[in-house]
Amino acid sequence: MSEPSVAVVILNWNGKELMSRFLPGVVKSSYPNLQLIVGDNASADGSVEFIRANFPAIRIIENDQNYGFAEGYNRLIKQIEADYFVLLNSDVEVPENWIAPVIRAMEADERIAAAQPKIKWFADQSKFEYAGGAGGFMDRNCFPFCRGRLFDLLETDHGQYDDEKEVFWAGGAAFFIKRKQWEESGGLDPDLFAHMEEIDLCWRLKNMGYKIIYCPDAEVYHVGGGTLDTGNPYKVFLNFRNNLMIMQKNLPFGEAVWALLLRMCIDFVALLQFLLKGEIRFASAVNKAHYQFLKNMSRTAAKRGKSQLPYIRHTGVYQSSIVWDYFIRGIRYFSQLKDFQ
Repeated sequence: MSEPSVAVVILNWNGKELMSRFLPGVVKSSYPNLQLIVGDNASADGSVEFIRANFPAIRIIENDQNYGFAEGYNRLIKQIEADYFVLLNSDVEVPENWIAPVIRAMEADERIAAAQPKIKWFADQSKFEYAGGAGGFMDRNCFPFCRGRLFDLLETDHGQYDDEKEVFWAGGAAFFIKRKQWEESGGLDPDLFAHMEEIDLCWRLKNMGYKIIYCPDAEVYHVGGGTLDTGNPYKVFLNFRNNLMIMQKNLPFGEAVWALLLRMCIDFVALLQFLLKGEIRFASAVNKAHYQFLKNMSRTAAKRGKSQLPYIRHTGVYQSSIVWDYFIRGIRYFSQLKDFQ
């Protein structure tokens, strides 16, 4: 029996330097039925010419403008035939055998729709990485966090998370998804543009009855902030706005009303903290995020699926507040959290 076909798809925007650093490792990936594709979001730095000259085995698909992460990938994947898609960030280093273990784990259960490998920090490969770690979770107020990373604290990998596990969301740095579920779910939401689009997709898949898993038998190394660094107010805007949007889209209606009101109050506290620290640009980004969310509520409401399962019943939901536990109770490690669905 032949292996399922896999397409590794890297979305690029002005990432020539990243391409030169990380594409050599991707090209060496060992998998018998593999396509390698770079999709370009109208780069102006010579990325396409560089890839064409140095990596002839890689297929290039060019978008006519920068559509962001979500719509950029949607447009690319429409042009690709494969059983599995792997959305791989341009700033990820991969070892040779990083694909097959995840595909084997996903093939074991038809209800598994998406997965991620262990995602570790490129700068210190003994530590988990911010955007994925050992699988993504959500707390009762819909704050996302990871095994191996609570807020800015990155754990050292001692094998403490070497168990395959169903999670709430898979990290977008190396995101595996079956073609069937990609098409059934409609792919990524272009209105999110970038940030939390993988959480939204996983949440929709879970509302459809599918599973998301973490596979520890493969690992990759993520630089992070390759196209938008953590000190950028636009990233703050996207994170705050998009979190509200995915809550409105995916929570049952009654839960969404109260959860959004509470969340906006919590966000206001964050805005005040930015102001007290003199970080005016970040405070303004939070204010703008709320304005844009409220302005587009009717548009977002139209995207709600046919059914939203009770949120706290989903596997991967922490029944308490991660914000309270981290900042008030002093909990620093995922292993200290006990109240899970």
